[in-house]
Amino acid sequence: MIVKKTNHNFFSNNNLIKMTLIASSLLFSFSTVAAIPNHVAYNTGDAILKPMIMSRFVEMSSARKVPNLAFSDTQGNVIHLNQFKGKLVFIHLWATWCAPCIKEIPQIDAIRQQNADKDLVVIPLSIDEESEKVAPFLAKYNLADFKTWLDPNMDIDQIMPANVVPATYILDGSGNLVGFLRGYLDWSDKDIQPYLEKLTAKYAGK
Repeated sequence: MIVKKTNHNFFSNNNLIKMTLIASSLLFSFSTVAAIPNHVAYNTGDAILKPMIMSRFVEMSSARKVPNLAFSDTQGNVIHLNQFKGKLVFIHLWATWCAPCIKEIPQIDAIRQQNADKDLVVIPLSIDEESEKVAPFLAKYNLADFKTWLDPNMDIDQIMPANVVPATYILDGSGNLVGFLRGYLDWSDKDIQPYLEKLTAKYAGK
């Protein structure tokens, strides 16, 4: 009886955990959708066929206008999002306290290098509140050559909530939000680069 009772409780607890996870997932999805900018720029047409690795990437049915945000790098240089006219902009959120983010850094930098001569710009963006600690952190882990931009005030919230890292936002050639992915991804997968090239062909000239 004790074993059966334990098993019964085990399965009940498992079901409760599953229900909680489902509810949390639905709430997460709802809050994400609710927070997407609602000023429609244009309809994006038929979505590009996604490889399995990109199944969680959302290509939006309507491009949304976003503010022209500015970020600085670890040397104090400033960029504005609108300076990348005619480019697909790949904004990748990360933080020093996010273990999956650190795992992604070499993969994201590889994407940057692979697309350096293409119409795709990769913008790694640290949302660490103590941004002065970012450069020493990268140096500590032999990542000093990783060029990142800083957003200690989380201005990126004006595009989408920065409550999940890692996260990636895709902007078209006019700076409109056209897609996003929240959470860890193995960016080294062989099917990702061809997909990014298709996104670039579709959106860089918008």
